[in-house]
Amino acid sequence: MATLNYHHLRYFWAIAHEGSLTRAAERLNLSQSALSVQLGKLELQLGHPLFDRAGKRLILTEAGRIALNYADTVFQAGDELVSTMKGRPVDRRQAFRVGALTTLSRNFQLEFLKPLVGRVDVELIIRSGTMRDLLTQLEAHAIDVVLANSPPQHDARSDLRSHLLDQQPVALVRRPGVEPVPFRFPEDLRSQPVLLPGLDSEIRVAFDRILELAGVRPIIFAEVDDMAMLRLLARDSDGLALVPPIVVRDELAAGLLVEVCSVPNLSETFYAITQKRRFPNPLLGELLLRATDGK
Repeated sequence: MATLNYHHLRYFWAIAHEGSLTRAAERLNLSQSALSVQLGKLELQLGHPLFDRAGKRLILTEAGRIALNYADTVFQAGDELVSTMKGRPVDRRQAFRVGALTTLSRNFQLEFLKPLVGRVDVELIIRSGTMRDLLTQLEAHAIDVVLANSPPQHDARSDLRSHLLDQQPVALVRRPGVEPVPFRFPEDLRSQPVLLPGLDSEIRVAFDRILELAGVRPIIFAEVDDMAMLRLLARDSDGLALVPPIVVRDELAAGLLVEVCSVPNLSETFYAITQKRRFPNPLLGELLLRATDGK
């Protein structure tokens, strides 16, 4: 079995963290051509290209991302050895990177990630963004999974995979004691103000369709893209708020909000979007198995 050349691995590690041959060569005090040759030898030994070239930029391939994770571990182990010998504490954790849609329920995110929360051997990294930005990061191997309310549009040749994690009912909620019950849906929406998700929301589109078919024109008090802000407005105003109950689970349990009615034929879906990879993060498999068990 061929022995790995750790000098070559160190050079690759420096290039990956610097993001370019030029900066890595300056850091290592080597010429770019010499550094490129050493990188090529490592790629030849591993049997996979580690970078894609995009002009002057170097983008890690899937194999490159895996190699970098191992390289980080190798050189972290060296740092830990020095720390141990000097009596300093060490920290070794596996990173799990999540991209979550900006408007996605925080409670749902926490429920999905709960098995990893508090684990001393896991470093949990959560980034928020638009679907386009997050899918770009997923395809660049910068994150392991995207959490969203809908699957992305892609063709049969795409490497993206959408895993349905949950389907939650959608309800109208409000502060207790504002209006007497019973509430008549959808008729009473003609006279009572309502807080709605933004027009980009799947549940908003479906809700508007239901009201249109019923001939009801609601009094819209506010349109909010962020579910956390929608939850705050629901607590601090007299309007009805259209949300999946999981979004306001804590407020419902504490009596700060009450569920006025469940909207018929309306639900919100939650998806985990992954990319087909030769070397998937093993933590992802654990989460998907738990989340989809029994579905």
